[in-house]
Amino acid sequence: MNFGEKLKQIRTERAQTQPQFAAALGIEQSYLSKLENDKSLPSADMFNTIVAGLGIDAATMLRDIDKEVLDTTLSHIPAVGQFNTRTEAVHEHNFKRWLYGSALAWIVGFALMLAANDGIFFSNRIYKYSSPGVILAGEPRNIFETQEEILSLRRQAKVLTDEQFALARAEFKSKRVSPLTVETPENRGSLFTEKDGQGERRYALIQSERAQSTGNRILQFLGAIIFTCGFVGMFTEWRLRRLKNKRK
Repeated sequence: MNFGEKLKQIRTERAQTQPQFAAALGIEQSYLSKLENDKSLPSADMFNTIVAGLGIDAATMLRDIDKEVLDTTLSHIPAVGQFNTRTEAVHEHNFKRWLYGSALAWIVGFALMLAANDGIFFSNRIYKYSSPGVILAGEPRNIFETQEEILSLRRQAKVLTDEQFALARAEFKSKRVSPLTVETPENRGSLFTEKDGQGERRYALIQSERAQSTGNRILQFLGAIIFTCGFVGMFTEWRLRRLKNKRK
């Protein structure tokens, strides 16, 4: 769009005839006609007069005019130079915003993926613990490991007959031995105890394996999306800048 087309657009939007519009601007109708048909160009003073008559600022008047027109046929007007300077400053500011935003997306996205991989927020391991049974009050904590040995020693000492030994061992296994295995992402050490009814269970670590948690899968997914958005942001800015340069 050139200067004349911009003038005509404003006049049309205001539903004014050329005489009415010329009177509002304080210029001759014939001169307005030349301006609208691109047969004449305004001087710096005339440009200021037209802008004042329209009741708008220079930036509003120049906003839709082609960059090539601003840099050539209207370059003699100081307001045009100021407008171009401000426009370039805005473009530069927007470019930096895109750049910083994309860089931030890369950093945040990479940090989330790294956190998910290293299990910083959610564990990436499953710990399997096993308990042979409930230890009652007053019993040693290793009763399930030593009961067989104790019964054997009592048999050797002739305190128990073979029949009594077999009966006591079978009764202990049937009534007391109740294995329980639990899996948890929390590392509770090699041994830990928990209350269970009238006694407690003593759990021992039997296995630890890597297994990505649901939380880390979500973090990794979000991190990948945010990281990709950084590239999309930079590509979008590059495309917009390239299109702007083509218009020039």
